[in-house]
Amino acid sequence: MNTLKNRFGLNAAAIKIIAIVLMVADHVHQMFAMSGAPNWLTWLGRPVMIMFLFASAESFYYTRNKRKYLTRLLVFCLAMSVAGAILQIKLQFPVLETGETVTLMNNAFGTFFVAGLYMLFWDMLTDGIKNRKAGKIAGAVLVFAVPLLTYFPIQLITLNFDYFMQRMSIGQLSVLLSVCASLPSLMTVEGGPLIVLLGLLFYIFRRWRWAQVALLAAMSIAYFFMGRDSNSVQWLMIFAAIPMLLYNGEKGRSMKWFFYVFYPAHIYLLYIAAWLSIR
Repeated sequence: MNTLKNRFGLNAAAIKIIAIVLMVADHVHQMFAMSGAPNWLTWLGRPVMIMFLFASAESFYYTRNKRKYLTRLLVFCLAMSVAGAILQIKLQFPVLETGETVTLMNNAFGTFFVAGLYMLFWDMLTDGIKNRKAGKIAGAVLVFAVPLLTYFPIQLITLNFDYFMQRMSIGQLSVLLSVCASLPSLMTVEGGPLIVLLGLLFYIFRRWRWAQVALLAAMSIAYFFMGRDSNSVQWLMIFAAIPMLLYNGEKGRSMKWFFYVFYPAHIYLLYIAAWLSIR
């Protein structure tokens, strides 16, 4: 494996570029599936989130200002929630008889933010235990609770929907739901709790590459058996193990701002193009 790594080694930037190419293919399928985009395009996208989470674990470890890093993710997450909601209001897709339509559910910034919070939790917890700092441990518990607490408002509204319907207009309730849904929580971020957990485990075991791959394999197997039908292909994320094993530990060219801009921009451009194609 070391020989392969020396010959075909990938730095973090290269892994991100590969992930971006696969991501675009996946989103082309998402936006143009109603127009006949082939399913194999979405197969290509299954390893993407894992590759970015792997790179995120590395970035979080080396970043000088972890709180600034998390703040940046949160700002882009919230901005993308607002922009996506506005775009879907202005450009609505029809719903076919089969129930098919196109929705903007993408916001990986929320996933990276929540995973980053749990990485921060791990750092604070281990530091608190090692140095016997009760305040640090208490802070770690608070950080751990944040992604759970942000789910509470939308759960409260959902469980008491009739109550809110009687006291608010449809427009007011829609705005309230949108605001609550925009808050990144463990239960609502793209990929869900299992993907966030995998991101944390990547961080905890970042020095043991084969352990990371074993964890990825275990989760891929779980997804394979949890799949309800032939269209459940999330287990294909196992192929993220290839760039992970070829990672040479180097950063490569900085792509921070490129991804922050490219990720939402390409989704919105594809959404607009798909909307125009059916007019």
